Amino acid sequence: MGQPSSCRNPLRIILQTAQHLLFLWLLAHVRGSLFSSASNSRATELLYTLQEGLPKGVHIGSIGDDLQLDFFADPPLSFSLASKGPSEKYVSLNNSTGELSTSSEELDREALCPHSLVAQECVLLLDVIILPQEYFRLIKVKIAIIDINDNAPHFPVPQIYISVPENAPVNTRIVIEHPAYDPDGGTNGVQTYRLVDYHGVFTLDVEENESGERTPYLIIMGPLDREMKAEYETTIIAEDGGIPPLIGSATLSILISDVNDNCPLFNASQINATLYGNSTKGTHVATVHAVDTDLGPNALITYAFSERVPQAAKEYFHLDEMKGIIKLSKRIDGSTVQQHKLTILANGPGCIPAVITVFISINKVTFRPPELVPRYIANEENGVIYLKELEPVHSPIAFFTIKDPDEKYQVDCYLEGKGPFRLSAYKPYNNEYLLETTDVLDYELRQSYNIAVVALSWDGYPVKKLLKVQILDENDNSPIFTESAVEITIEENNEPNAFLAKLYATDADSDESGQISYFLGPDAPSYFSIDSVTGILSVSTILDREEKEKYRFTVRARDAGFPSRESVATVYITVLDKNDNNPRFISKDFSFFVPENFLRFGEIGVISVTDADSGQNGWIALSIVNGSDIFVIDNGKGLLRAKVSLDREQQSSYALWVEAVDGGDPTLSSTAKITILLLDVNDNPPVVLFPQSNMSYLLVLPSTLPGSPVTEVYAVDKDTGMNAVIAYSIIGRRGPKPESFRIDPITGNITLEEALMRNDCGLYRLLVKVSDHGYPEPLFSTVMVNLFVNDSVTDESYIETLLRKEPDINIEEKEPQIAMEPSQKEMESDSCTPTLVTLSIICLGSVILVTLMGMYICLRKGKNDHGINENTEVQIPLNRKIDFHMLEKRPIEISNI
Repeated sequence: MGQPSSCRNPLRIILQTAQHLLFLWLLAHVRGSLFSSASNSRATELLYTLQEGLPKGVHIGSIGDDLQLDFFADPPLSFSLASKGPSEKYVSLNNSTGELSTSSEELDREALCPHSLVAQECVLLLDVIILPQEYFRLIKVKIAIIDINDNAPHFPVPQIYISVPENAPVNTRIVIEHPAYDPDGGTNGVQTYRLVDYHGVFTLDVEENESGERTPYLIIMGPLDREMKAEYETTIIAEDGGIPPLIGSATLSILISDVNDNCPLFNASQINATLYGNSTKGTHVATVHAVDTDLGPNALITYAFSERVPQAAKEYFHLDEMKGIIKLSKRIDGSTVQQHKLTILANGPGCIPAVITVFISINKVTFRPPELVPRYIANEENGVIYLKELEPVHSPIAFFTIKDPDEKYQVDCYLEGKGPFRLSAYKPYNNEYLLETTDVLDYELRQSYNIAVVALSWDGYPVKKLLKVQILDENDNSPIFTESAVEITIEENNEPNAFLAKLYATDADSDESGQISYFLGPDAPSYFSIDSVTGILSVSTILDREEKEKYRFTVRARDAGFPSRESVATVYITVLDKNDNNPRFISKDFSFFVPENFLRFGEIGVISVTDADSGQNGWIALSIVNGSDIFVIDNGKGLLRAKVSLDREQQSSYALWVEAVDGGDPTLSSTAKITILLLDVNDNPPVVLFPQSNMSYLLVLPSTLPGSPVTEVYAVDKDTGMNAVIAYSIIGRRGPKPESFRIDPITGNITLEEALMRNDCGLYRLLVKVSDHGYPEPLFSTVMVNLFVNDSVTDESYIETLLRKEPDINIEEKEPQIAMEPSQKEMESDSCTPTLVTLSIICLGSVILVTLMGMYICLRKGKNDHGINENTEVQIPLNRKIDFHMLEKRPIEISNI
């Protein structure tokens, strides 16, 4: 941030050339802010310093404060830029206070002053006008941008090449082109260079020119030999002077250029060669070869006969000056034995020739040897015969004709060398031989054969024809997968385009016939793909084991031959499970209906729960969440059992919450509600509530009218449904007239059937059976209903004595008849007989009419006989609450008063 000068007094400077030079000197030696003014003019100059790269809003300086202006002037002062320029992008001016601060765009010294290598040479110029007119002043503001080390040295190329001759003397200095460049200036620029590896023969030196640029030089510190090492490679590092320093690097390749410091050399001083006297022109004699370890023109070798070689010898032998091949240039007379000595020179640029001596012996012959003349059937070029590997057995290769110049010698012809070939006489011609194959050729087993056809004369002189048989590859091999069945495993929920496997096939054929491409078979799903070149198999989608666990498809490997051949491998992909599925109940709410009194640990029901995962992830453990000492779950089978016998009368239903937890890591779970409803079992006989004792009795007056209710038997059953439907019946009677009383099988009301006479008085004992309609066996209870028919009770002790005696009652096993709804079968039968229904209705109506008339007559007669006012008749409600204790202690009188 810029600051005003510590002197706080403006420095007056005349705007001349000397002013600029003084400004630069002050800029180089003064830190902080420096300002100046002119008392005799309206122009003033201020100088501030500012680091590059500062954020928005950093204070640079205050023009008003530095010029000691009066801010309370009237009218008030205003500050503005005289012109819009690039400086406005980096500096903001407060129009009221004259404060300068950094703007929103970050200031980069290297972009503002790209050619300034010295930090203090980069200056921003601003012209600020102070108004109103009576205070008018023009302020020249200069902001010197101070460099920071925000750029690393950079080489213009990633690799620098230097060529050094191998005979360069020690201390040779070679400039390294493309030095590093650092946009920062001053000490933040490039200061030094170094090498990572000096290889023991190099070092670096840095020279600085007048402008401050530093150039690296490579110095040779030891001898170089291109033939020993032709290239050195290292890394050159440029480092600036910032704190901390920044570096840049490039690869430095030092190429050692060749100089002619080696001469041709033969590997031997002499060689020997032999020729037969009847050798023909062009016969190869020998080859000389010299070596020069230099490169290019420095290694160029030419061969020549020495001046000491006689001219006659030069006429017989020709020397190839570039290849060093010696051939016979004219026919030699074989009648004499001759020996030739050839001195041959190997010449190199600027070198003393190397010398080798060739001794040629010519053997005398007295006959002309046989001659082999080939006629090729197969393709032949430059002595090489080309055969396809699929050629059939006994394919002809060539005819060989033996020519005997003297026509008087016997010649034997045979084949030398191993291979599936045969040379046989071709009948019926003489001296004709056929070369043919004897077996199938296979390029993959062997690609070439070297054989020789030999013609041997009677005196043992052989003539050979060397042959090379080259087998041509054909597309006779299909690609072979290293594995015909590829088994792959991958976890589900994989990433898209996941790698599965790299399939590899080989093809014994060569060239295009051996180039393999990979393809998926038609049975492969579309989301699998294989790279046709590399054989990498991948899957583009996310696999779900629960959706599909196993995949099976084919992969084809096809070569590029014509016609192409292919083979097939089968890919088996197993998707491994992840614990990504919660256990799942088949229902969120189970209901089990269980008969009460169920056996302990009996099976109440199966809690069906599944988990789509497999293995341990699919193992499920069930537990009761809300706690229960009554129920337990068999995890092996998912069975719910009760540890105790259940009684519906104690609790008719149970609600449990069951949690299923799998065996994954982390575990997943789910819950379900189980409702257990107990079905009633007929395990409770009816309980008689009234009468409360077999010893209680009721007083029945003899005047009680027939049809009048006398008492009732009231019972309850804790069971439900049909098990709680109660039927009442009298199964035993004792008394003066036992048939006088009847019981309603449904309500249990006991009524008087017949009118009682005076001689019918006495104790009546009715054994009432109270039975339910339970299944499979109804349960029942019995109660003794005691009725004492008399006008009054004069001696209770007598009656109690009678009650204590065991009654002699005959049991009548007669089931009570309870009117039930007609069955479906009966209804159907009735519906089929409408006529009978109509007649039944008519008859029923007649019966009801007669019954009503009879009842009316009886009631009238009863009123007349007893003379009793009908307003005094007592009705006993059968469903009211009765004080049973009182009933036990004294009889109840029921009569018409």
